[in-house]
Amino acid sequence: QVQLVESGGALVQAGASLRLSCTVSGDTFAHYVMGWFRQTPGNEREFVAAISRSGDNTQYVDSAKGRFIISRENAKNTVYLQMNALKAEDTAVYYCGASRYAKFWALFANEYNYWGQGTQVTVSS
Repeated sequence: QVQLVESGGALVQAGASLRLSCTVSGDTFAHYVMGWFRQTPGNEREFVAAISRSGDNTQYVDSAKGRFIISRENAKNTVYLQMNALKAEDTAVYYCGASRYAKFWALFANEYNYWGQGTQVTVSS
């Protein structure tokens, strides 16, 4: 059973930084494309960033480019999302996902096979 556990969410002021972590267990982490999504009440889960199995290729939503960095440590079964210059509109529950069959990255939620429970990020303005 593949399990994903996120951590690192918090209440911060606008302009602050946070680093989210997601640790995977139950299968070989390096077999999975990993991604971060976020969701606010009443809205669908929104793509934020994705990273290839090797970590060489990354993709970001336009609003995250230049502020967020996705990375992974395959030896630690962990993917990270470094979030800088946070804005009030970044407030959401952040989820990490694992995609077993995506080729290089996965931009859509239905491409992911497993999800974590989510971690709340709240940015006060």
